[in-house]
Amino acid sequence: MKIRRKARFAPEVFTHSLNDIMFFLLLFFLIISTMSNPNVIKLMLPKASSSQQVYKKQITLSVDDQKNYFIDKDQIPAGQLESELATIFTNVEERTVVLRVDKNLAVQDLVDVLEVGAKLDIKMVMATAR
Repeated sequence: MKIRRKARFAPEVFTHSLNDIMFFLLLFFLIISTMSNPNVIKLMLPKASSSQQVYKKQITLSVDDQKNYFIDKDQIPAGQLESELATIFTNVEERTVVLRVDKNLAVQDLVDVLEVGAKLDIKMVMATAR
């Protein structure tokens, strides 16, 4: 008569603590990688008794649906747009204009204003509604 065992032995590896170990290793490497940054160059910069001020000027150019041009709420004729912008931005290094154009205007009107800005080397940023 043969006696069989019903339960066979299956080898097991207990991995319950492996999650904790992996978490601590990940945390360790994250902390070490943020502490040692090889791209940082420490420099002692020289001091100056006087400094040069960089002048920045930002204005708003609005164009309504009747093609009326406004620079900061002051209406100007369309033919004098380029000369007005040139006089406003004399001796200014970073020139920025916030464009507010009515949505009913043709694209060509917007392109005309952008061409004036490109001639005078002015950065044009178009304002939009949400």
